[in-house]
Parts: sequence; structure tokens; C-alpha cells
Amino acid sequence: MSSLKGKIQTVLGLIEPSQLGYTMTHEHLTMDFSCCYYPPPPGQEALSEKPIEMKHLFWLKQNSYSHKENLLLYEETDAVREELLHYKAAGGGSIVENTTTGIMRDVKILKQLSEETGVHVIAGAGFYVDATHSSETKAMSVEQLTEVIVNEVLNGADGSNIKCGVIGEIGCSWPLTDSENRVLKATAHAQAQLGCPVIIHPGRNGDSPFQIIRILQEAGADISKTVMSHLDR
Repeated sequence: MSSLKGKIQTVLGLIEPSQLGYTMTHEHLTMDFSCCYYPPPPGQEALSEKPIEMKHLFWLKQNSYSHKENLLLYEETDAVREELLHYKAAGGGSIVENTTTGIMRDVKILKQLSEETGVHVIAGAGFYVDATHSSETKAMSVEQLTEVIVNEVLNGADGSNIKCGVIGEIGCSWPLTDSENRVLKATAHAQAQLGCPVIIHPGRNGDSPFQIIRILQEAGADISKTVMSHLDR
């Protein structure tokens, strides 16, 4: 790991920290968030199926998780590319892309977007919340999960040689499930080997971040290099 120490690993390769520029640290450029679809209020079911139009924007803003098309960010690559170009023009340098296994991470698209816009993109390794864990993921041991995460950073993710540069966002629910607990321990073990940062998505409960930190610490994680997201909730 000595060749990676002190470097930033983007989807296009290693860069120096001085090359990052202004950096957004928790973004999603392509994903399928259907796992978090929430049924609309009674009598408004038809709106969840309608195309995104200006006349429905007021409803969409109030019910963003109840509109099925709104949860399919992977269908909006052209729009995301345009926004990245605006970001670059405004002085933006890098994006930490937090989409992990379970919500349709696509490092090939991330590489394409980075090449076309000149924005550095750092992809996230690991797994999202239990509701998105496949039967294969749920059957894995901590050691097997660790191997997957390490491989995504050292060798490549999504069947490619495009490497992740951070672990996360690692998804946690409340209460934490057995599968999520194993993923957290694997995250700690992988970080101990790799030395890279970890980004966490805690469950919706005030005790969740503390529970997660305890599990990570006991499994050997470096808490000084761990980000706890969504604390505003």
C-alpha cells in the first residue's frame, strides 16, 4: 500500500492532494434509489407514476421519495454531465461519489463523466443498507466482505479495473441488522489494511452514530479518518 500513501485515488488514477481543488465530499452522480421509494399520500398515487414536469414540481419537492422516476438517477447522465461542467466552470475540482453496491454504482459511467468534464471523481467501495443487500451479500462472512471491499480499492469495481478511492457510504439502518453489522466490521478490517477514509450513512436514530463508531473502533477502524454523514437529520 506504500504506493498509495498520501495520494488520492480517482476513477482515472492517482493524483496528489494538491490537485483536488474545491471538493464536494458526498454526492451521487448515478444510482438507483428505488429501495427508498415511499408510497405517496392516499389519493395521490397517480402522481408517483407521472413524468417529471414543471406543473408537478411543487408536489415532487414535497414528495421526492414518492416519485418513481425521480429515484432513477442513472437515467440522467446527460443532465449530470451538464451540472458537472457548471461545477467545473464555477471552480469545482473534485467529487467524492458515495454510491456503493446495492444502489447501482457504475464506475464505468463515473470514469466517462470524469473524462468528459475534467472533474476528478473518487468512487466509493462497499455496501449500502440491508434492504439493498443481495442474498449473496447476506451470506458472506466478515472475511469475505472485507475481501470484496479491498479488491474494489486495489483492483477495480463493478467487473472493471476502475478503482475506488474511499470506503462508503456504508449504509446502516435502525435498528442495525446482522448483515450491516458484518459490513461495518469488514469496513474496519479493510480500512486497517488500506488506510483510506470511510464514509458512513447512519440509521435514523440519535443513538445510531454512537453504535456504529463503537463497532468500528472495536473492529480496528481509524475513527480519525471516518466521516459520519447525515447528522443534520
